[in-house]
Amino acid sequence: PINLLTMVILFVLAHSTNMILERIRITKYKLLKTLLAFRLAMTKDVPPIFEGIVEVDETYVGGQWKNKRLETRRIAAKSKRGRGTTKQPVFGILCRGGQVFAELIDNVEAEDLQPIIEQKVKRGSVVCSDTWRGYTGIAAKGYVHRMVEHGKNEYSDQKGNHINGLEGFWGYLKRKLSAKGGIRRKMLHLYLGEYVWRYNHRNQSFKQQERSLLTTLFK
Repeated sequence: PINLLTMVILFVLAHSTNMILERIRITKYKLLKTLLAFRLAMTKDVPPIFEGIVEVDETYVGGQWKNKRLETRRIAAKSKRGRGTTKQPVFGILCRGGQVFAELIDNVEAEDLQPIIEQKVKRGSVVCSDTWRGYTGIAAKGYVHRMVEHGKNEYSDQKGNHINGLEGFWGYLKRKLSAKGGIRRKMLHLYLGEYVWRYNHRNQSFKQQERSLLTTLFK
């Protein structure tokens, strides 16, 4: 349908909901449902497995810290890892020079992180991480584990072991989420999926991105 194609084009161009409504005769309710379907499809269009040299890391997304209520700050001050925050943790995997995968997680301990690594990363791959305890023992599961000292502001050990690629993606993700001006937590996984998709297709032209999204929608 012409309307659907137009919506895909405008969505790929990152037009706002109001801008799309100005271009297409459609109710806001129907447009929001369509954009929801777009983002849901994007969350499923990720590489099935990573191999070679991969980076793993976690970050935290949420509102500005200065805007948090005092009680929230008090709770966070007791947190072991937030590394000391009540924001939403996100875990990411990036294939060096390639694509990224990211997922919302409940916590950042070994039982939260390592099953995802085992599911998404081929055994025998080189896994680069910081020295957080959540990654301890990954070598025993069939991976070559290389660590970088984050706490010493050492983002690279000068031997090719670093997590700079994921740091770049985290910056991109946070800029995009910040530009939205606040997203409800129950919708966060959909926007995360959208920005992972956009990042993974960043080297495509807009026309190629349109075709990729249409292909994903009709799989």
